[in-house]
Amino acid sequence: IYRDLKPENILLDEEGHVKITDFGLSKEAIDHDKRAYSFCGTIEYMAPEVVNRRGHTQSADWWSFGVLMFEMLTGSLPFQGKDRKETMALILKAKLGMPQFLSMEAQSLLRALFKRNPCNRLGAGVDGVEEIKRHPFFVTIDWNKLYRKEIKPPFKPAVGRPEDTFHFDPEFTARTPTDSPGVPPSANAHHLFRGFSFVASSLVQEPSQQDLLKAAVHPIVQQLHGNNIHFSDGYEIKEDIGVGSYSVCKRCVHKATEAEYAVKIIDKSKRDPSEEIEILLRYGQHPNIITLKDVYDDGKLVYLVMELMRGGELLDRILRQRYFSEREASDVLCTITKTLDYLHSQGVVHRDLKPSNILYMDESGNPESIRICDFGFAKQLRAENGLLMTPCYTANFVAPEVLKRQGYDAACDIWSLGTLLYTMLAGFTPFANGPDDTPEEILARIGSGKYALSGGNWDSISDAAKDVVSKMLHVDPHQRLTAVQVLKHPWIVNREYLSQSQLSRQDVHLVKGAMAATYFALNRTPQAPRLEPVLSSGLAQRRGMKRLTSTRL
Repeated sequence: IYRDLKPENILLDEEGHVKITDFGLSKEAIDHDKRAYSFCGTIEYMAPEVVNRRGHTQSADWWSFGVLMFEMLTGSLPFQGKDRKETMALILKAKLGMPQFLSMEAQSLLRALFKRNPCNRLGAGVDGVEEIKRHPFFVTIDWNKLYRKEIKPPFKPAVGRPEDTFHFDPEFTARTPTDSPGVPPSANAHHLFRGFSFVASSLVQEPSQQDLLKAAVHPIVQQLHGNNIHFSDGYEIKEDIGVGSYSVCKRCVHKATEAEYAVKIIDKSKRDPSEEIEILLRYGQHPNIITLKDVYDDGKLVYLVMELMRGGELLDRILRQRYFSEREASDVLCTITKTLDYLHSQGVVHRDLKPSNILYMDESGNPESIRICDFGFAKQLRAENGLLMTPCYTANFVAPEVLKRQGYDAACDIWSLGTLLYTMLAGFTPFANGPDDTPEEILARIGSGKYALSGGNWDSISDAAKDVVSKMLHVDPHQRLTAVQVLKHPWIVNREYLSQSQLSRQDVHLVKGAMAATYFALNRTPQAPRLEPVLSSGLAQRRGMKRLTSTRL
């Protein structure tokens, strides 16, 4: 009998597969009825027969399973009083108000698990766990594939990398870890602290200014650095790399190792960086996504320490390259689209996939060194309760309008990628002629969906390339290709047969200026209307004049 099923004892491996840990309270049944009698576990997850100490069987674990399921679905515990005694009384009564927002299958399973009599509980019969597996709630689960880890987990944790220990002194990293198992508690250990209470002094003291500063610090930073939250203690800031509306990117040097990094300094009063930090920690292990090395937060500014992109912007390198062919463009697009497909499959949309956010890690120019950067506008798909979701698990849990918005954002990523591909092939941008084009002119061209696919480079470019460009730039986002469809397009699949002849291009500064003008037009915030009193409107004034005239008559 496991006897301690709760969230703290359920861990995820690096792929997101579930592992149950901490078997310190587990026990084999000891009497002829296969019962155990110890009062142990976590009160809120205990079955009634454990609370009343009349002996319990493996059926007690299925009660705890029900508590865990209820907590995962609702975010609260089913039986929780103001104190230990009231909680146990609620468990013994086993009366539960079932939330009506749960599906009928979920409600049915919970009712079958929360049976006060353990003999009537689902899973307690002769078929054991097979009874639970056959329940309609699990109808979509292939248990054999689940056991063999062939089903993709809904959540993949952010796994630490070997280089994450670069802050640690070699004196400690060189040591061999030793196991120090704890002494198992006796069955009567709980009596020792019965009636004992303790109030931490920090709870009754007035918070200091330093405490208020810590409260404003991002929780991830607290976990990484504790009270050491000063970026300047570990790094030396160098020259600017880039400046944005709410952040600045600088080169920095780690004082202990003299390793060079890039640090993005974000003003928290202008933008909340929480989503960007979460996405980088969770998905930065992908080879073509920039790696977040460290995070600092002093309460006002957040410092994101990342890889230093020595190869520069993708478009810069391509436009200055002496030779660039259709075959090379296909290789570049394949690498970026694979990365985008990975993000979209995890429920993440970038929403700012412009050329300046696609960089080379080094000077090699190989597609493998491409990194997608700047996730400041990126979003993760979340359910109404705020929990993260992946697309394959969303159908029954996310509102249709949320899914629709997510699909629109994903289509916008593909459109941005189509704009980049067009520029790589044609040597100029599809919707802007230069940096002097007005936002209104650019938006009108984008809205019409008209762009040239003939003349210049296009006369020597394959029909397959023109087809994929037109489908990525389709004016209707619902008819635009997805990342998966782009990867299956013949222009990508059969790219070894593409032409390797050199493509011509316009002046680098002209192309970059036109691209910047395009994204400025797209991201420009419409001017808010200035509200004035109703009587100052032209309509009200005309009505007033008519009313005045009729009165005189």
